[in-house]
Amino acid sequence: MSAIMLPAQQLLLFARLQTRSCAFAIALLAGVALSSSLAPQLPVARYDLLLGYGLLLTLLFRLCGWETTRDLAVIAVCHAVGLAFELVKVSLGSWSYPEPALFKVAGVPLYGGFLYAAVGSYVCSAWRVLDLELTGYRRRLTAAVAAAVYANFFSHHWLPDLRWPLAALLVAVTTGTWVHYTVGSRRYRMPLALSFALIGFFLWLAENIATYAGAWRYPSQLHGWQPVSVEKFGAWALLISVTVVLVEASRRRQRTR
Repeated sequence: MSAIMLPAQQLLLFARLQTRSCAFAIALLAGVALSSSLAPQLPVARYDLLLGYGLLLTLLFRLCGWETTRDLAVIAVCHAVGLAFELVKVSLGSWSYPEPALFKVAGVPLYGGFLYAAVGSYVCSAWRVLDLELTGYRRRLTAAVAAAVYANFFSHHWLPDLRWPLAALLVAVTTGTWVHYTVGSRRYRMPLALSFALIGFFLWLAENIATYAGAWRYPSQLHGWQPVSVEKFGAWALLISVTVVLVEASRRRQRTR
């Protein structure tokens, strides 16, 4: 019985630690869903309310010690990178924010950056809670491919889409790179590329929930919600590499001081 129970207990503990790491994202999604149900009665534009809610969440997590000052710096960078991504994609019609808002630039409400900040918060929290360590990590090569992945999501509107070659290149440069993590008293490891795929899958699920709650709309969802294309799973699996590169760089600088 104990041989059976130990893996089950470890899995439950791992799920609890992952949920803890997702606390910011869960709270943000809950706010999006609640604001959607209350939208007709809200005294201010929903997107503006969500901007204030995201700022309050950030302050609360810092005051409670759930985010460090260094984490907040990384999360702020993720917020800025995400907003830049949104500005280009919305201008090209990839998706839209159809509701009005005071704090809205070129069709993008400023709260939209918190959706990427939530991903940054997850990676920062998981790094700390699970005591992550990368071995065999090719820092410069991985960062270069992650930068190319990010650029391709802009350039493919005018140039050939290179996401599949970049995906193969990302797997190649991360082959032999392991993510070591702790669950309870036990240490585990998994390939970095596998962690990208797993995180990408759950981000795709979260995107389905977020669009159902009206966080934003894809063209196919303007006249009624439709499931997000499974292609977005692959997109997230690629984009998460950018966040991991940013967080690893921050952690490395912290270790060398």
